[in-house]
Amino acid sequence: MPRHCRARNQGAWGENLTVSSGWVGRGVVGAGWEGVGGEEGAGGGAVAAPESSSMVFLEMDDLKAFRQWGSRTPGHPENFETQGVEVTTGPLGQGFANAVGLVLAEKHLAARFNKPDITIVDHYTYVILGDGCQMEGVANEASSLDGHWGLGKLIAFYDDNHISIDGSTDIAFTEDVLARYEALGWHTIWVKNGNTGYDDIRAAIKEAKEVKDKPTLIKVTTTIGYGSPNKASTHSVHGSALGSKEVEATRNNLLWHHEPFHVPDDVKRHWCHHFDEGASLEAEWNAKFAEYEKKYQQEAAELNSIISGELPSGWDSALPKYTPESPTDATRNISQQCLNALAEVIPGFLGGSADLASSNMTLLKMFGDFQKDTPEERNIRFGVREHAMGAISNAIALHSPGLIPYCSTFFVFTDYMRAPIRLSALCGSGVIYVMTHDSIGLGEDGPTHQPVEQLFSLRAMPNILVLRPADGTETPGAYRVAVINRQRPSILALSRQKLPQLEGTSVEGVAKGGYVISDNSSGNKPDLILIGTGSELEIAAKAADELRKEGKTVRVVSLVCWELFEEQSEEYKESVLPSEVTSRISIEAGVTLGWEKYIGQKGKSIGIDRFGTSAPAGKIYKELGFTVENVIATAKSL
Repeated sequence: MPRHCRARNQGAWGENLTVSSGWVGRGVVGAGWEGVGGEEGAGGGAVAAPESSSMVFLEMDDLKAFRQWGSRTPGHPENFETQGVEVTTGPLGQGFANAVGLVLAEKHLAARFNKPDITIVDHYTYVILGDGCQMEGVANEASSLDGHWGLGKLIAFYDDNHISIDGSTDIAFTEDVLARYEALGWHTIWVKNGNTGYDDIRAAIKEAKEVKDKPTLIKVTTTIGYGSPNKASTHSVHGSALGSKEVEATRNNLLWHHEPFHVPDDVKRHWCHHFDEGASLEAEWNAKFAEYEKKYQQEAAELNSIISGELPSGWDSALPKYTPESPTDATRNISQQCLNALAEVIPGFLGGSADLASSNMTLLKMFGDFQKDTPEERNIRFGVREHAMGAISNAIALHSPGLIPYCSTFFVFTDYMRAPIRLSALCGSGVIYVMTHDSIGLGEDGPTHQPVEQLFSLRAMPNILVLRPADGTETPGAYRVAVINRQRPSILALSRQKLPQLEGTSVEGVAKGGYVISDNSSGNKPDLILIGTGSELEIAAKAADELRKEGKTVRVVSLVCWELFEEQSEEYKESVLPSEVTSRISIEAGVTLGWEKYIGQKGKSIGIDRFGTSAPAGKIYKELGFTVENVIATAKSL
């Protein structure tokens, strides 16, 4: 079945190919594989697209421009650079974990939308990984999950060439990989001649497809640099060019007498037959889906929403609404209300936590757990596997535009999953990261669990939104932002402790990143500006009330998302933080680094430039200066 063709905004899914650290390709409607090669060498040919194709194909000049400025063939596969690339990989093991996310998405959609008389979702996911990927912990985390879930439509090719960058794998990697995968619940096959044993590889794929309830690892023993007389089976061909002399020697050894970049006609013919085959498969699927739309109108509408990424009309009206009279509550609890409200109205909304659902408050109450026998459900139990959780979520988001995954853990444990978070930002994967226990406010668990530097470190990352909402109005506003932003991820930093519902907060203000929640000045010239985020916005508001009693004009600003605020016009930013007002104080339970941009040279930051400590939250806040009294004293010192 052909893969959904984004250019046409309609179609189906075909078979995904993920290369864990090298090139990524896609089985596209009307096309062959668009790219070949990887860290251990590159090659292949380009073929002309048929006139009717809407895809942008790689040409021979693109291959010649491999790893050059502005080319469509970067050193690692980038889904935003090369059409047909499924996911952005590069860091070892990430692509493998992405493959688990892709096959999870297929299993989930098939369980929800296939009918006894019409199978509408049905594709395999293939991944190629090497020894380096097998050494990375994220690959084992993902393998463990896939074995538990029994996702039989994942077929992994393990390139067993016994070479890594430092040399032979004998120096650091001697385990029995197949035995490990068997223990993880996988079906395993060994192809002993991966250099020329093409029929053995085909037979292995056929065998793998016959195993429905387990993923399959096909160990393919190969020779790195195969054909090179002097460098084969050495680490010198891992990621390095052969050099002109060795290229010539390899050509002679392989009896390859063609000019560089020449693709023989028989090879072209072999690959070009996919054009007609793909067009036929697409037409067949479209006819099947037209019948499906007639017989199952509601399911077809939901599936079309997931394929197109179009959100249901009025979806955001389902988000909860709070007033200043509403009772105090932790933003993690308000977050759970938002998650459940969104799951009821957005067909592709799903996700879970790294063994902390009852603490992160991420359980979707109207759905069961995604498990081997219940893949239609939407609560994903990742276990204590933060790294794989992020990578799997990236792939779910990239599988279909209308799949909106969220994943969750304690905010401090973003350090365990920084690599997939960075890749979310790099490849435009709109994952929603629900991170609770966002500060010293979590209390007694102490400095190992109290995030301090995480807010600033994640704000330093390009193409990601870091939102720290303060109450029951800003939290739904943050979710609205996160759902709308499908081309960049969002991190929601949420409190463990209860917070009041504040006067002046707004959903519209959150969308601008920073806004005024209260001000008793006129002419855009307050005596003082207090800037807060999250749980510290309450402190700023209370301190402002006290200072106003002494005759001061004070503006309180919620800077809930720096990135969104920076995207506003200069006029708007000036209306919130007028340049003439230099008396400014920022209040945030994190490092002060970065706040100088908003407080200026004459302002002051109340923050934490040390690790936290184990004590009740109120005591920690008092001892570290997060009090109304300290804000007032700091204001008077300006």
